[in-house]
Amino acid sequence: MINIILIFIYLLLGVALQRIKWFPSDSYKLLNKIVVYICLPSLALYFIPKIHWDNELLYLIGVTWIGFTLSFFLFRFLGKKYGWSKKLIGCLIITAGLGNTSFLGYPIVNALYGSEGLKMAILVDQPGTFVVLSTIAVVVATLYSKEATSGSKIIKKVMLFPPFITFLVACAANIIGLDFHDYFQFALQKVGSLLTPLAMISVGLQLHFDSRSKHWKFLWIGLAYKLLITPAILFLLYVVILKQNSLMIKVAITEAAMAPMIMASILASSHGLKPRLSSMMIGFGIPISFVTLAFWYFILQII
Repeated sequence: MINIILIFIYLLLGVALQRIKWFPSDSYKLLNKIVVYICLPSLALYFIPKIHWDNELLYLIGVTWIGFTLSFFLFRFLGKKYGWSKKLIGCLIITAGLGNTSFLGYPIVNALYGSEGLKMAILVDQPGTFVVLSTIAVVVATLYSKEATSGSKIIKKVMLFPPFITFLVACAANIIGLDFHDYFQFALQKVGSLLTPLAMISVGLQLHFDSRSKHWKFLWIGLAYKLLITPAILFLLYVVILKQNSLMIKVAITEAAMAPMIMASILASSHGLKPRLSSMMIGFGIPISFVTLAFWYFILQII
């Protein structure tokens, strides 16, 4: 419980810092870089070499791939049926299809399920959310914004991204049965522990509410898919159909229920895909997700 309280404290601290005039308004960018380029790679190098491969891990890896694929077909269908603009369709596909499985997911899963759950959350995020964001989501953003790009640029972006490089290194270490020296592991663990406070403060710094927006209907459609429909589909598939109820399944569904991803919002906005709606998906999605996550946690506790 104390970890959950700390998450809210860090989040509120970030919101409070927005109101301090002398505090840099774009400081979240530096925090994001620290989290993405230092904390996330540290956790990957610490946890992944210790994971013993099992085909059941596909339940974790499949979370984002399933969620994003269904998001693509659903919003593409709705967009064509109701005559939505391409930019609106692209915005909803990306922001509703990608969950905040690291910035929010890691600290929340760690608080709910401990370090064992955190190991599993990394597999949802790294080969799942991160790879989808860096490849398929970029393609979708490009197609729906009519921006020209090449396959080689996409591949280069993925292969040179530090968290992805460390993910590959960690996977290689896992395959050959290599783990790092105790002192190095201690350093990785300590650096990785900075993720929760830095990530939540960053999220708080980016929370904005636009009550005059004309995108309310689309906001609720997108959030309904991300916070309720996606985890419901995973629950139906994993628990009801495949009869699974392990800790791994609980982590998978919890991660599926996370709020929209901040980087997904940035990706959509940078391609001109309804920037205000993208911002609203984050601004409203994060606080609302704490309520819906409590609902899913209750459901998962009784299975």
